[in-house]
This record gives sequence, C-alpha cells and structure tokens, in this order.
Amino acid sequence: MDELIKTVSERAGINPEQAKLAVASVVDFVKGKLPLLGEQVQGLITGCGEGENPLAGAADAIKKRFGF
Repeated sequence: MDELIKTVSERAGINPEQAKLAVASVVDFVKGKLPLLGEQVQGLITGCGEGENPLAGAADAIKKRFGF
C-alpha cells in the first residue's frame, strides 16, 4: 500500500498523509460497490505474499453468489 500512496502523492502533488486518506477512501468506495470482492480488493491494494494472487478467490465468490 505504501507504493500506491507514494504514487498518488507524487502524481497528485499532495503530501503522503493526504494520499493515504485518498487511497483509503477509494478502497472503501470500491469495497462498498463490490462487496463480494471486498477482501480481494483489500488484498490487491495492500499487497500479498510473493507468488500469491490477491484476486484468486474472486471468481469463486461470484460463482457462489450467483449459484454457479
């Protein structure tokens, strides 16, 4: 997440604390719009262990929700 905050800070020309708030707001917004993928979105933003795919369970969550 630090890498994303740094990128937002640099590109938007805002300080890191403001960027951190912006990133957190976007994460909350996306999680609110995609509740089935909330954990995967959080994992994507915060990073995960080497070799792990933070969206690995997304398809399974969608299939389960819609009965596939």
